[in-house]
Amino acid sequence: MVFSANDQTNLQSPVFAVTRDDRARLLRCPSKVVWLTGLSGAGKSTLANALEQFMHSKGRLTYILDGDNIRGGLNRDLGFDQTSRDENIRRAAEVARLMADAGVTVLAAFISPLVRQRETARRVIGDKDFIEIYVSTPLEICRRRDPKGLYGKALQGGIQAMTGIDSEYEAPRNPHLIVDTSIETTASAVARISKLLR
Repeated sequence: MVFSANDQTNLQSPVFAVTRDDRARLLRCPSKVVWLTGLSGAGKSTLANALEQFMHSKGRLTYILDGDNIRGGLNRDLGFDQTSRDENIRRAAEVARLMADAGVTVLAAFISPLVRQRETARRVIGDKDFIEIYVSTPLEICRRRDPKGLYGKALQGGIQAMTGIDSEYEAPRNPHLIVDTSIETTASAVARISKLLR
């Protein structure tokens, strides 16, 4: 028998003996989800890596989720049409929520260009655990950096609906922090973000 993914009538929230608070006491720190959003090449992964190194040095358990490690496994069945992109972010948020519940501070680096996608992530993760960082590096800088060669491919017609080229990026309405990596050092940005995690 096949059940619809939307049929939640037979599901109940499990009650486990060890709680999230118990795990936080064991790890000696609360967990959060830092959601880094911005254009390709803005510096999301660079910031996530630097923040993870800093937090690791302070004894904090972290994990980076990004488009590459999520799409390479869990979401390899998804395409790049709008419905698939929305589902990619929803699934990533579900994973981030579970990891945060396990006591891990998650550094989620996703373009997540639409307000509705980030609102879905916030709703799934929970407002008190969701820290939105807008990596606002200007498009012209991102295109110049082009670490994955995506802008070049898009401009030659090799990629359709590339965010920043022929697909819109909707800036966050009220992020916890804005970081422009073209004018701020990684160390400075990491210091500012880490203050939100105390």
